[in-house]
Amino acid sequence: MSTVRTAGAAPLLLTSRLRLVAPDARLAEALVDFHARNQAHLAPWSPPREAGFESATTQAAHLLAGASAFAAGTGYRYLLQPIGDPTRVVGSVHFSQVARGPFHGCMLGFALDRALEGQALMTEALRCAIGEMFSPRVNLHRIQAAFQPENWRSAEVLKRLGFQVEGVARDYLFIDGRWREHQTAALLNKGFVMPAAWHRPP
Repeated sequence: MSTVRTAGAAPLLLTSRLRLVAPDARLAEALVDFHARNQAHLAPWSPPREAGFESATTQAAHLLAGASAFAAGTGYRYLLQPIGDPTRVVGSVHFSQVARGPFHGCMLGFALDRALEGQALMTEALRCAIGEMFSPRVNLHRIQAAFQPENWRSAEVLKRLGFQVEGVARDYLFIDGRWREHQTAALLNKGFVMPAAWHRPP
C-alpha cells in the first residue's frame, strides 16, 4: 500500500491494481454507471434506495456529503478505480458511523463490480484501506462488519482479512424486501495508539 497526499486534499490510496479515492462530486456519472451495471448483482444485499437514487444529481449529493464526512473524520468512503483509468468506478469501501470516545470504531461496508469478482480485488482494496484506518493518522481501534449468512463472498473476504465472527443479529437490516438476519464480525487494531487524555496520572 502507498498513500499519496496533496495539500488540502484527502489521501489517495494506491495498491498494485487499484486507486482508492475519496468522494468527489465529479465522479457522479461514473458512480451512476457503476450502479446501473450492478443493479441486479447488488440487489440481494442492498437496503431500500430513495427515489432518484440512480440519477447523477443524487449521486453528486451523496459524494458531497461523503466528502464532508471525510473532512470531519466521521466517515471514510473510498471509490475504487482501476490503475490507469481514473474515470471509471468499479467498487467502493465505506467506513461509516465513526465514533471516538471509549469506542474508537466504525462500521464497514463494501461493494465490487460483478465483472471483477474472483480476482481478490476487494481483499486488496480492504487491506489497503484498513491499513489507513488503523494507522496513527486515523487510529481506529475496532472495525465492525455485518453480512448475510448466504453472502459467502463477503464472508470469505472478511475471514481472509482476519475478522472474527462475534455473533448473530436477528432482523438486523431491511434488505431486498424484508428484515434479514446477519452475522456480525470485527477486526481489532493491535497497533492502536491510546490518546494522551486516557493516560491516568500515577
